[in-house]
Amino acid sequence: MYLNDYLTKIMRVWNAQEGQAVARFLSLQDSHVNNPNLHKENVDAVVSRQLVSPLDEIVTAHLKTVYHLMRTSTPNYNEAYRHQTSCIQAVVKMLQQIKEENWVLPIMYVTSIDLRLLAAKCEMHAKSSKAGEILEKAAESLMSCFRVCAGDTRSSDEETKRLGMLNLVNQLLKVYFRINKLHLCKPLIRAIDSSNFKENFSLAQRITYKYLAGRKSMYDSNFKSAEEYLTFAFENCPRRFTKNKRLILIYLTPVKMLLGYMPRKEILERYNLLQFHDLAAAVKEGNVRKFDEAIRRHEMFLINAGVYLIVEKLKIITYRNLIKKVYLILETHQIDMDAIHTALQFSGVEDVSIDETHCIVANLIYEGRIKGYISYQHNKLVISKQNAFPNVVAM
Repeated sequence: MYLNDYLTKIMRVWNAQEGQAVARFLSLQDSHVNNPNLHKENVDAVVSRQLVSPLDEIVTAHLKTVYHLMRTSTPNYNEAYRHQTSCIQAVVKMLQQIKEENWVLPIMYVTSIDLRLLAAKCEMHAKSSKAGEILEKAAESLMSCFRVCAGDTRSSDEETKRLGMLNLVNQLLKVYFRINKLHLCKPLIRAIDSSNFKENFSLAQRITYKYLAGRKSMYDSNFKSAEEYLTFAFENCPRRFTKNKRLILIYLTPVKMLLGYMPRKEILERYNLLQFHDLAAAVKEGNVRKFDEAIRRHEMFLINAGVYLIVEKLKIITYRNLIKKVYLILETHQIDMDAIHTALQFSGVEDVSIDETHCIVANLIYEGRIKGYISYQHNKLVISKQNAFPNVVAM
């Protein structure tokens, strides 16, 4: 396929308003990128003669991006990113000009994804720029598209550009996670959750969004919200996407455990996540020493997954289960704090003081893990005679 053939084909699908077909001709993942006949830098005049505005600007920027990626054995990612940014700017112009239709949204999708991926490549190969700076600028370009889509005032029209919001939000959330600016995620999540179109977005986009929003809620310690988001993502992700389901489960499992739901071994085996089985076994036993050993043994896995600090919070449930064991042994609703102190020492918390024991128990009561109160006068934990230890159940 020569350049003229390429331009003729893209103009034909543009006139037919076939957004998906136009998007393929503008995607850096499409096979046309490998065609040496399209690797030309000075294409402005040829493109502007054959294509209408603003399509000509988009295609020109795309071809220049391809040129800098493919012209030599070593891609020039910085120049490619610069032209891809120009491509997005032309896409924004296109969205503003084509006011009453949304068939052009697939064009925005592919160019936005390519911009994010190119920005990430630039970050990897950057020598002088600050970490995250290029991705942050890419996010600003993506926000330009988002504002146009969010600003479409039609509330019920199937042609509204608001249907493109979720794709952009997913791209932006991925960028903000990458550059560790999670505070910028909140308004985007609010915009989607309050949208009248949230049920009209594609299931694939909704799964991605729920996964990302669930991780954000988890880092905010909003575990109930995190469970809802991540459970939707896990249950609706097709079974054939095993890697994706495993990725979701890496975050859903500790969230569930913090809410008192212990994972079944067969589920963890199915997704190769038996690291959590060791932790769950220690938590259920109330064995603090075993819990600490499991944390140390799987430290690198937990750190790389980004859940180390979340999993550490499970120690409070381990304490809860240990104290329940003390209660079952003593068979009394007035448990001597010295007995709890001794149990903690026996379970591996050897340097714990009686004051620290009081703090641990007070935190358990505050978090609702134990129903009762501490009688400092008698140095006892007085627990409720009904459901003193709220149940921990299996997932």
